[in-house]
Parts: sequence; structure tokens; C-alpha cells
Amino acid sequence: MQTLYLLVPIAPLLGAIIAGLFGRQIGTVWSHRATISLVFISFIASLIIFVDVLGGNVFNGTVYTWLVTGDTHFEIGFLIDQLTATMMVVVSLVSLMVHVYTIGYMHGDPGYQRFFSYISLFTFSMMMLVMSNNFLQLFFGWEAVGLVSYLLIGFWYTRPTAIYANLKAFLVNRVGDFGFLLGIALVLSYCGTLDYADVFEQAPEIAKQTIEIIPGSSWLVITVICILLFIGAMGKSAQFPLHVWLPDSMEGPTPISALIHAATMVTAGIFMVARMSPLFELSDVALSVILLTGGITTLFMALVAIVQTDIKRVVAYSTLSQLGYMTVALGASAYSAAIFHLMTHAFFKAVLFLGAGSVIIAMHHEQNMEKMGGLKKYMPITYWTMFIASLASAGVPGFSGFFSKDTIIEAVGFATIPYAEFAYYCVVATVFVTALYTFRLFFMTFHGEARMDEHTKSHLHESPWVVTLPLIVLAIPAVGAGWFIGPIVFGDYFNNVIYVLPEHAAIEKLGAEFTGIGGMMAHALTTVPFWLSVAGIFTAWFLYTIKTNWPGKIKSAFGPVYTVLDKKYYIDELYSWLFAGGARALGSVFWKFGDMKLIDGSIVNGSAKLVAWTATLVRRFQTGYIYHYAFTMIVGIFAILTFWLH
Repeated sequence: MQTLYLLVPIAPLLGAIIAGLFGRQIGTVWSHRATISLVFISFIASLIIFVDVLGGNVFNGTVYTWLVTGDTHFEIGFLIDQLTATMMVVVSLVSLMVHVYTIGYMHGDPGYQRFFSYISLFTFSMMMLVMSNNFLQLFFGWEAVGLVSYLLIGFWYTRPTAIYANLKAFLVNRVGDFGFLLGIALVLSYCGTLDYADVFEQAPEIAKQTIEIIPGSSWLVITVICILLFIGAMGKSAQFPLHVWLPDSMEGPTPISALIHAATMVTAGIFMVARMSPLFELSDVALSVILLTGGITTLFMALVAIVQTDIKRVVAYSTLSQLGYMTVALGASAYSAAIFHLMTHAFFKAVLFLGAGSVIIAMHHEQNMEKMGGLKKYMPITYWTMFIASLASAGVPGFSGFFSKDTIIEAVGFATIPYAEFAYYCVVATVFVTALYTFRLFFMTFHGEARMDEHTKSHLHESPWVVTLPLIVLAIPAVGAGWFIGPIVFGDYFNNVIYVLPEHAAIEKLGAEFTGIGGMMAHALTTVPFWLSVAGIFTAWFLYTIKTNWPGKIKSAFGPVYTVLDKKYYIDELYSWLFAGGARALGSVFWKFGDMKLIDGSIVNGSAKLVAWTATLVRRFQTGYIYHYAFTMIVGIFAILTFWLH
């Protein structure tokens, strides 16, 4: 079985090497055949491992030791349990579908082989992250997905917007990664090891220790570690205020939007916090920070999605909001619900992204929804798969998103951690907003009158099978994945993997009321979230199919509110003024005073002036007259004797 463990990450890495180094020699067809075949092998191996784990076989061991310094071992190893196996299946399946989809979307692109190499390399990096059994390998995978995402977001490097977007993503993630690295350093400092099992075993003792970050102000070491680790998660999982990179990353090709923003990179932070539950459970302060951050992200990013007209940006802000749901669940100690929503979200969000890409192909790469409409009759497969994904996103009973999202809302309602009440109101309000922006996208794109030009309209047709097949395959779990909520969330699926203190038993309380998926759907009909979802869908239908002139009137009536949302709360402008402008101002100070006045003016030119002044002074004694030299010698001897005798 250990051979299979190695095969899961090595297979996509081999595909990346083949397409990246030998793509020109083997051509486009064999490049995608090689990478898809090897990712398929990784998926099959993940499935076999998943079944093996369900049979009770887990693994935690070292593959090889990379470095030894003193008593500290830096190792590469695998931890294969229920959490890892779930992530492996989700990541490999979505990656496989994205690889197939890419054949149609990137057809004719001059960087075709390079793109397949990148997405295979991304799959390898993500697998190394989720399979790690220590912080060293976790950090390797963490940075590797960040690096490859930089390459993918800026794939079309001739576009200035793409270069700006990948640089922005890289820099914002460095902020989070700095905190993440400090957290790992503290773990090593206090535990003397980076192995998960050893660190978790020492966690109760660490929880008793304090540290003075500011002299005179003591903090629990465990709280500092958890907050620093969560800062890393805020960067990778795009949580407020480190969320600004994700919407701009839509500049990359659509397949990477589905790969990065549905099931892989942005969920790495969620996975990491769930994996570190033995640490986070010991700090209510850290859990409160997570709850507050998630609550703000889920509501305020959903509101921004309402005013977006770019189809991919609507789905991007939806991703931000859904990641907020997962973060809120983590803060409420509902780790199993967070991972379950990660799984269901991966499927329906991948369909939404890939469906948006299918629409963009048909529209000759037009992304403005105001220039779409009436696509239902031209693109029936894309229509129905996106309809399923939209129902799942809106949380309609029976679809996967309903089960995971409703569980999070109820779990937060049971939570007793500070800021749980605030987070609860945020996630409940977001239900209406989510249904509104999701079906606004759906109705503006597929219903109503066609708003595209005649040339585009005359060439409209359904996308090729390599595009529609992944949509159909992923639409199946977008419906049915939620039906496994019983064993995964309320059963013993995550026993000995996720740790929850008795006083944080929100999921346990909720599980006591769980009566099966049928009972859950029946109960939902009497709850506020269900009717908020219905209201959101109805509002979108009414505004974008019946009273289509009303959105413009509402926009005019609420001009200031619309402007704030359209400007994304001016956070980009704030960062540009504060950090970019501040860096330029600081650079100007260093240039004018540090470089010009201090270095050039005082040190360089000043030393030259000192030499010139000294030379002028000495020249007065170099006259050629003997009595001047005699006088100088007498004064010199007098000065030496004075100094010596003194």
C-alpha cells in the first residue's frame, strides 16, 4: 500500500515533467494524453487508498529523512487517515475533470503544453500538502501551490492585468505565509519537533506556557501559535482582510479558476486548521478570531457579488463567501462540517466555474453578463448542469450545498465561543444573498432576451464533449455528495482524526437531533434559512426575468451603496494608498535624504571635501622655504612632546 501512497503525488509530477520538458517533442495531443493518464492513475490510487482507510487501515510514517540537526529531524512523510483520504479523492477528481476540460478550453493556445504541465504540477503540490505528516512537508506543499498558482494566474503573461493579478496574489500570500512560518517556528521552538503526532501530544503542556510578545503583556503560547497559523490560512483561503487577491486571479484561464478556487489551493487553509484541531481547541481566543474573520468574509463578500457583471468574478466572490462559511464552522469547532462543506463546495463550485468557461467559449470570450441572455436553447447541457450547481450553491434541500451549509448554520447556533452570535447572524443573512447573486448570474446568462451582437448570436452552440463531460460528471456529486452527511459529520468518520473538547461540542448537540437526510430536509421547510433561500431565488427571478428595468432603478436609488459595493469597500484603494503609496513615499525619503544627502552628500562628497580642505591646509606648509619647514618641524616636535609628556 505504501507504493500507492507514493504513486498519488509522483504520477502528476511525472506528467508535469513530460509535458513541461518534452512537450514540444511529443506535441499537444500526447502532452494532454500523458498528463491526463497520470492524473487518472493518481485518482484511481486515491480511490483505492480511500476504500482501504474506510476499512480501518491508517498510516503515519516517514518516507525519508531530509536533514538532521542536533535532535531535530526534518523529514518527508505521509499521514493517511480519513481526512487525508477525503481530500485526496476530491482533489484528484476535480483535477482530472479540469485536465479533460482544458483540452477544449485551451485548444489552439500557444502555451497548451505549458498549461498542462502547470496544472499537473499544481496537483502534485496539493497532494504533498494534504498527505504530509509534519510541518516541514506542509510548508513545502503550501509554498509550492502558491508558486504554481502565480504561474497559472499570470499564464497569459502578455496581458498587463494578468501580470498585475499574479503579482498581487503572490505578495498578499507572502503576508499570510510570513505569519504561517512564524507559527511553525514557534512550534519547533517549544516542541523540538515538526511531526504532527509529537506536537499534538505536547499540546496540553504548551497550553500552560506563556510568552511576552510585548514586555509586560503575557499571551498563552498556544494562542500565539494558532493565530499565526491562521494568518497563513487567511492568505491561502482568502479571508478578510487578505482576500483581495482572489477576484483578480480570474485573469487566468478558466480551468485554473475551477482548480485553484474550487477544491485545492483556497481550501488548503481550511484543511490545515481542521488538521490542527488538537491545537486550536486549546485556545478560545484563536477560535473567536476565526469566527469573527469568517463571519465578516462570508457576508460582506457575498454582497459584493450582487453588483458584479463579469461572470467569473461573481463566482469568485461566491467562493470567498463560501470559504467564509467554512471558516465560521472551524471557529465553532464544527471541523467535520467545515470539511464536508469543503467537499460539497468543491463539486458545485467547479461546475459553476467550468460552466462559466463553457459560456465564455460560446460567447467568443465575452465575460460580461449584460451582453448575454437567452443561452438556454443554445447550450442545454451547460444550462442544466449550471442549474444543478446553482441550486446546490443556494442551499436548496436535496442538493449537496444544502446539507453542508445548513449544518454549519445550525452548528454555529449551538456554539458558545465568543462572537458565535455575530457569526450566526452573518451566515443566516448570507443565505438570502447567496441565492440572489447565484440566480442573478443564472437568469442573466440563460434567460430573457439575447443581448449579444448578431455575429456572436449566429455562432452560438453547445461546447464540445471535452467541456460538457466534466460538467456532467461533477454535477452528479453536486447533487448526491450531501447525502453522506450522516456518517461523515455526525458519525464516527473523523474519530481519532479531528479533536473537539467537550465544551465545544456543537456538532455533538446537533447530531443528537439528526434524524436522517429526509428528516433534515423536512425540518428545513420550517427554518428561516430555507425561506431566505427561496426569497433570494424569487427576487432574482422577478428582477431579471419579469421586471428587468428594476435593477437599474434600484442601482440609481441606492447609488452610494452600489458604489461602495462596486468599489469592494475601497479596500484595494486603501491597500494601494497605504502599502504601495507608503512604500513609494518611504523610498522617496530614502532616496532624497538617505541616498542624495547622507550617502552622496555627506559620505561621498563630504569625504572628498574633507580631503580637499585638508590638502588646502597642508599646502600652506609646502611652500619650498626652508624656514617654513623648520617652523613646521619645531611645532610638530612641540606637539608630540606635549602629547607624550601629558
